[in-house]
Amino acid sequence: MVKILLNGALGEMGKNVRLCAGNMEDVEIVGGVDREERLDDPSIGYPVYASFADVKEDFDVIIDFSVAKAADQLLDFVSKVKKPLVFCTTGLSEAQLRKTEEVSASVAILRSANMSLGVNLLLDLVAEAARKLYSKGFDIEVVEQHHHRKKDAPSGTALALADAVNEALDHQLTYVYDRSTRDEARPHDEIGISSVRGGSLPGVHDVIFAGEDEVITFNHTAYSRSIFANGALNAAKFLKDKGPGMYSMKDVIA
Repeated sequence: MVKILLNGALGEMGKNVRLCAGNMEDVEIVGGVDREERLDDPSIGYPVYASFADVKEDFDVIIDFSVAKAADQLLDFVSKVKKPLVFCTTGLSEAQLRKTEEVSASVAILRSANMSLGVNLLLDLVAEAARKLYSKGFDIEVVEQHHHRKKDAPSGTALALADAVNEALDHQLTYVYDRSTRDEARPHDEIGISSVRGGSLPGVHDVIFAGEDEVITFNHTAYSRSIFANGALNAAKFLKDKGPGMYSMKDVIA
C-alpha cells in the first residue's frame, strides 16, 4: 500500500486524484494540504491541512497538483522530510526549476510536462517518426485544441511534443507560432505550433508529418482529467522507495 499526501487537495485535479485513488487497491490518500483547511469533512475522507507543518499522518509519497507560487514552500518541505515527490504543477520559474534539481540530489522527484501515460508514450513515438521521416522531406507541425477557459497557449504538452521532435533531430528546427506576417513558402527546417481555443473542447494534440502525397498524424485526445490523476497515482507507486534523483513519466512506462 502506498500512502499519499496530496498537495492541492481541494482543487479540481485534487478531486480527480481522490476519485481515482478510490478505484485502486494499492494506494491510499492519508492527508491533504490546501489553502482551505478541512479537518472534519466526511465527504473528503481524510484531513486537509492549511500548512505542511500541521500534517500528522505518516505517508510514503507526495503528489502535488497546486500552483507555481506554492512550489518553494513545497520543495522546502520535501527537502526536510525526504519523502518522494510527484511534481505535477506547471508554470515554474527558472529559479524554481533549479531548486527542484537541487532538492532531487537528496530525494526522488518525478516531474513531467504531462502526467498522461498516453502522452508520454506519444513523445517517444513522434521522436522516432521524426528521425525516420524528416530527412525524407516530411514537414512537421503540432496543432493543439483546448476549451476556452485555458489561459496559456501553446499548451505545455504541445511544447513537449515539439521538443521531443526537435531533440530527435539534434535541434535543427525553428519554432514558429504565427505566419500571418510572412509571404513565403514554408521552410523545411521549422516546426509550426498552432493553438485552437473554444467552447468545451477536450485537450487534443496532433503531430502532423506531411510528405509529398501522404500524411501521417499522431493524435492524443484527453476526454477527462482522470487520465492525469491516474498517471500521477501510477507515478507515486513507481516512486516509492526510489533513490534520490530526477525521474519522469518515461521511467514509469519504461
